[in-house]
Amino acid sequence: MADADDRGSVGEEEGGKDLWSSILSEVSSSASRKLPSNKSIVLLGYDGSGKTTLISKLRGKEDEISKGHGLEYTYLDVHDEERDDSTRLGVWILDGDPLHKNLLQYALTVKSINNAVIVQVVDISRPWTIMESLHSWTEVLREHIHSLKLPPKELNEMEERIVRQFQEYVEPDEANEDRRRSGIKDEDRVLLPLDENILSDNLGLPMVVVVTKTDCMSSLEKDRDYREEHFDFIQQHIRRYCLKYGASLFYTSVKENKNCTLLFKYLAHQIYGLPFHSPALVVDKESVFIPAGWDSVKKINILSEHLKVILPEDRFEDHIVKPQLRKPIQDKEIVAEDEQTFLAKQQQLLQKMPVATGIARPQQEIPKSRAAASPGRVGSDRRNSAGMSPVPRGPKVEGAKPGPGGAASEGVLANFFNSLLNKKSGTGAAPGRGGTAVRSDAAAELDRMNRAKKMVSQTNPSPNDSTESS
Repeated sequence: MADADDRGSVGEEEGGKDLWSSILSEVSSSASRKLPSNKSIVLLGYDGSGKTTLISKLRGKEDEISKGHGLEYTYLDVHDEERDDSTRLGVWILDGDPLHKNLLQYALTVKSINNAVIVQVVDISRPWTIMESLHSWTEVLREHIHSLKLPPKELNEMEERIVRQFQEYVEPDEANEDRRRSGIKDEDRVLLPLDENILSDNLGLPMVVVVTKTDCMSSLEKDRDYREEHFDFIQQHIRRYCLKYGASLFYTSVKENKNCTLLFKYLAHQIYGLPFHSPALVVDKESVFIPAGWDSVKKINILSEHLKVILPEDRFEDHIVKPQLRKPIQDKEIVAEDEQTFLAKQQQLLQKMPVATGIARPQQEIPKSRAAASPGRVGSDRRNSAGMSPVPRGPKVEGAKPGPGGAASEGVLANFFNSLLNKKSGTGAAPGRGGTAVRSDAAAELDRMNRAKKMVSQTNPSPNDSTESS
């Protein structure tokens, strides 16, 4: 009886252990099926490409767009309906200025790089920046990966994972979904070698290229004279880039809600393995979707059939040219100088003028025969008949003293400006040089000019006088 009791107690203990082990295995298996919380995406792209707006759309909080500086962090809520599980997908948004590229060390570390997806955002409203942005940020990413100094074995594993992603791609139709559910193991699949043009530059990180603002294509057609072949040419270059680095491609529009939901589901599928059933989309130029592993050189060459003026091998910059910014022409405003300042400057100039050298002499008598035939002489007499006094001219004499006429006229002008200044400012005239002095100097000058006129008329008789005397 004792032996039977001992066997019963041992059986109960073993049954209890089996119960606990089954419970622990169920907990561990359920824990392994939970969505991981260490996954993240890193957004790269120039300023104004729409990175923050795109993430706000994916979060469903378009009204709460808050643009940060340097390196911004947020998250996306991911829910698995089959497992009834939720998690948060971390989102790092790097500033578009390449000067902030050193902040990438906080988003992509040695521990997190294997759990990250790179999203490059470009803006088709500025198509001339697309290829420049893709190439420049790819080099930034390459330099950062080298700076982490990862072991060669880990780098090889990262590259092989990207190659396997291309090789294992199948169309998400119902037949393939049934085949997946039937339990076909991954090792039983036949993986074909990749073409030499596919993944020719493998960085070891899954990448997604997102082209934003596709609703602006119509504006490019109206304002920039873009045609269908321009957009085919742009798409062709982007797809070649994606094929080279193993990236997926999305054309999106937050304004018109194109491909935004599809992008969110694709990210959840790539990162967490959630179901995804959408095939590639290449018909609508504003809603293109090309998953990683679907594209090929032959499929890209189909776009070349629609090119008429543009050649497929032409450089991107030859046809997608950055427009020259023209500054608006503004008429320069001219501000009139103050009257008193202008008169003061004129007074200073008169004081600095050198005194004229030379003696004014009346013109020599011209013979009657020459006077009648000289057109210059006739013009002078016409001026005299109009009441204008001729200007006496004479040869300059070296060492001669200045004539009284030049000094008097300069004095009259100086007094004239002085009188204007004094009159405008409201101050009285200087003692001994007031308004009476100015008028007397002006009268003397006029009297001198009348005497000179009489002398010239006596010395040079008019042609009428010479004709009558002859």
